[in-house]
Amino acid sequence: MPATPTPPPETLRPYLTPRHELLWQETELFADQYVGPRVPRLEHSTSKFDRRLAQLMGERGWFGVTVPAAYGGMELGHVAKTILIHRISVMSAAAGAILQATLIPVGALDHFGTHEQKTQWLPRVADGSVLMSIAVTEPTAGGHIGGMDAVAERDGDEWVITGSKAHIGNLHIADLHVVVARTGEVDDSPSQALTAFLVANDLPGVNVTPYRAGHGLRGFSAGRLDLDQVRVSADQVLGEVGQGMEVAQRSSIRYGRPNLAAVSLGIHDAVMSLTTSFLKARPRYGATLLDLPVLQDRLGAITHRLHAARVLLYHAAHLLDQGIDCDAELVNAKYSNHAWAMQSSQDAMELHGANALDPDYPLQRLIRDIQHTYAPAGTGEFQRIHLARAVLSAASAAGPST
Repeated sequence: MPATPTPPPETLRPYLTPRHELLWQETELFADQYVGPRVPRLEHSTSKFDRRLAQLMGERGWFGVTVPAAYGGMELGHVAKTILIHRISVMSAAAGAILQATLIPVGALDHFGTHEQKTQWLPRVADGSVLMSIAVTEPTAGGHIGGMDAVAERDGDEWVITGSKAHIGNLHIADLHVVVARTGEVDDSPSQALTAFLVANDLPGVNVTPYRAGHGLRGFSAGRLDLDQVRVSADQVLGEVGQGMEVAQRSSIRYGRPNLAAVSLGIHDAVMSLTTSFLKARPRYGATLLDLPVLQDRLGAITHRLHAARVLLYHAAHLLDQGIDCDAELVNAKYSNHAWAMQSSQDAMELHGANALDPDYPLQRLIRDIQHTYAPAGTGEFQRIHLARAVLSAASAAGPST
């Protein structure tokens, strides 16, 4: 990425304010100055974790981009959040994932927290001194929220939490976890049997597994969180007792969809840029590969997907900022951004030929990273079923056609 930031595409103008455009420029300069130089080190480090990127983003107040100004946040909303994640992910999806994974539990705290909880935590989130994670997924149940085994039992003015959580984003840098555990009976409806808790990372019984680099998103902290009779005061229940399912779904799924779509979009942008530069630079028949119509057709397909994915995501984020019911748009944005970025990455692999197989070539990283945006917040099958049910529900509400 050049040191001079690229302006937002004209097609996004309907969704952007002057403040958004300034944030776009600030994010690109940050990515160029601080993220890009770290990418090679992140890719080759398997056991050491670089905390500095998170600190740098925190110092800029970006973890508080959606936090109300009353609690020290930027209060810029979901389009601004999308810009941050998207433009950072162009340079490094791992860096974008650090930001997106914290913004999910921040949204949960902002929406479900009491005034006292918000006063205690949100100003520290906004100034970067506290980072958050959300712990819902489990080793056996996976993303099946209703099937979780972690339990919380009431003991006077405290809750005692025991269980394990897996694939927890930002695990090794989080100071505060939103943990969802079972407080009802196994046979109870999940909508009433689960509760969310604010669990400080330094409480006795909180155990974090050592950092290990994954298949992709190297430099993004994720792992297993074990809770062994962790005592949490009753005033750290997030939302109401029995409301844990709603907390998990509204944050991990509803807010996770646009966040993950933004990571996918950043990867997609990088695939497009890398492929275009490669085709321009390769001589062939007195011209370049990009002058061949058959390759222009392939590049045109990548361009088509990228443009459509970008508008879908920013449109959905804009609707979310306007308070408009846009669940189907969020589902579509998450599903399409991943699917189209995957397809474009495969096209790019083929267009690069043997160069794509070089382990040090950037396309290898992009191919690995895009795998990580499929399952979280619902797989492709889940998203398609959700879209179908939305159509069926609308048709049922409209009644029989005449």
